[in-house]
Amino acid sequence: MRAIIVGGSHAGAQLCASLRQEGWDGELLVIGDEPILPYHRPPLSKAYLAGKSTLDELLIRPADFYAKNDIAFRHAGVVSIDRDAHSLTLSDGEKVGYDKLALCLGARPRRLPLAGTELAGVHYLRYAADIEAIRSGVAGAGRVVIIGAGYIGLETAASLRKRGVEVTVLEHADRVMQRVTAPEVSAFYARVHREEGVDIRTGVAISAIEGDDSVRGVRLADGELIEADLVIIGVGVVPNTELAEAAGLAVDNGIIIDDHALTNDPDIVAAGDCVSHFMHRYGRRLRLESVPSAGEQAKVAAATICGKVKTVTALPWFWSDQYELKLQIAGLNEGYDSVVLRGDPDAGRSFACFYFTKGEMIAADCVNRPQEFMFSRRVLGDRIPVAPSQLADPESSLSELLKAAVASKL
Repeated sequence: MRAIIVGGSHAGAQLCASLRQEGWDGELLVIGDEPILPYHRPPLSKAYLAGKSTLDELLIRPADFYAKNDIAFRHAGVVSIDRDAHSLTLSDGEKVGYDKLALCLGARPRRLPLAGTELAGVHYLRYAADIEAIRSGVAGAGRVVIIGAGYIGLETAASLRKRGVEVTVLEHADRVMQRVTAPEVSAFYARVHREEGVDIRTGVAISAIEGDDSVRGVRLADGELIEADLVIIGVGVVPNTELAEAAGLAVDNGIIIDDHALTNDPDIVAAGDCVSHFMHRYGRRLRLESVPSAGEQAKVAAATICGKVKTVTALPWFWSDQYELKLQIAGLNEGYDSVVLRGDPDAGRSFACFYFTKGEMIAADCVNRPQEFMFSRRVLGDRIPVAPSQLADPESSLSELLKAAVASKL
């Protein structure tokens, strides 16, 4: 019996380890398109870009783990899946058979339809090789323009400022991180970045990236040229679903999986940024770009391959590191109708923002507030009712508030 995992992502690394833990004793092969063992991606725009860690230090597991567990790796691309024949066709034309298949295909950077993106010195940021190219370029660059003020763009800006690089961030939306946070949180991060010397510009349109052989600047729609020795584009990602769709697997903004990480093929599971899963808590299908979610889906997928029953149930959570700030996010804030602040986002660098809809807390953004984050995960996970007015009081005890809320629920 052979199980093949396509994709050396966080999900792929967890899935192969979990398969051995769940008792899979057959052949186990991981096929990835990067010539390196699976590594942690979140530090790429942080510690790795800042030069504080090596790629070996980012490996999810050391090489000897895979050797001890008889897990083989193959550096290759997969061009097609023949579900009837239970085989894969690789980029070199070789066909490889499988009994069970796991798709951990991840996502790729969203490309900007702009003139000049092909110039030397223009980079997208997703893989270790991207960071190595950026670090090489930064060594001789005094000015960097970052297009996109989401997590990746702002994390990159923070890392570059630590290296003393002059940074301008351009964002088409009216505020930074507009898609994922409340205005109060956006204003806080814009303030911090400006205090750190970043030129943040929101509500701007870009007409082109200009240069001869290499980039020399970014032209705005109003005619202004912002000079740059390096341009980094971070405007989101696109799930890698083409391989699955061509094989006839169901796709809807991601490969559709059920609660057991199973696709519409009984011998194919999927996990990670490439999948779409119906989350009962939110009443709709969602695709999450989250390391914890990818890990949970992978564990469930491994159990499914081994004939065991586990379900995807965990509450989504995320994090972002910028400067000395650790943003921890619990839940999803989509559809909120009010927010409650604990702490002052207009002063200092620590506060929490709780999101409510119809009186129920649905998410929380916690900046340097680990207690509020753990409190929020408990409240959201168990759907414990809490009073917004009590949360807003910074002197109120979270443990006492939680104890009272649990008691009232009984």
